[in-house]
Amino acid sequence: MTELFNKAAEEVKVLKTRPNRDEVHALYGLYKQATVGDLDSDRPGRFDMIGRLKWDAWNEKKGLSKEEAMAAYVDLVEKLKTKYGI
Repeated sequence: MTELFNKAAEEVKVLKTRPNRDEVHALYGLYKQATVGDLDSDRPGRFDMIGRLKWDAWNEKKGLSKEEAMAAYVDLVEKLKTKYGI
């Protein structure tokens, strides 16, 4: 699964069109869950909007195992490749 995950992480960088905001957040959350695991920090302050969005995206994936997160990430990248082209 690690090889597929790494391949997907490279392929997502060369999509013909940038995914929409929700898709980018889902990718971020799954990637962080797959590579780091559960989030263990406090939510950033209200003036750090980007930090809060990233924190929320990652926190939504809390509880997924690294393998589950990798598989979900690969599936999402495959859908995005079909939607946006590579």
